[in-house]
Amino acid sequence: MITRNLVTALVAGVLLATPALANHHESAKESATDKIKRAMSAAPLMISEKASVLDMDGSVLRQGSNGWTCYPGVPLIPGSKDPMCNDSVWQAWIKAAAKGETFKTDVLGFSYMLAGDGLVNNDNPAATDKTKGTWIKEGPHLMVLLPKSALGSIPTTPAVGGPYVMWGDSGMFHLMVPVADRPAGALVIHKH
Repeated sequence: MITRNLVTALVAGVLLATPALANHHESAKESATDKIKRAMSAAPLMISEKASVLDMDGSVLRQGSNGWTCYPGVPLIPGSKDPMCNDSVWQAWIKAAAKGETFKTDVLGFSYMLAGDGLVNNDNPAATDKTKGTWIKEGPHLMVLLPKSALGSIPTTPAVGGPYVMWGDSGMFHLMVPVADRPAGALVIHKH
């Protein structure tokens, strides 16, 4: 079960792991046009050009018409500049995670992060100690929500070089599907 403490720890962990997030005031000075442009970079144009774009506080920067929602950063992480575009299933996941609620689905859900993502622990969304676990700064990728029973024998390590499960032992599990190379030095694996 996802708890409010887990969500708080996740946000704190990502903030500690990502030095660029310390300059939150720059985001406030950024124009709506710049935020929309960054949000649109998260997905293929055929999706992002007609998607709604929400700011980090949930306010509408642009109303869309195709059922997708893009953000200039991950909405659960204050100050994030890692854009994402979500279908309605991922939007439900975001809302549940923000409330500390458990999320389950019996249908597929898709989220694009074609501009990449910040450094996170692949094993534990609440981890903050970068000397333990598997840490990854993923390059361009697609994320897929699916029923836990559908995960089968998909690897749980990003070291495999293909799709892998992130946060598999939590209610926030999802399939990561890299679609391009990672930044140099992006994968750090430590013994537990």
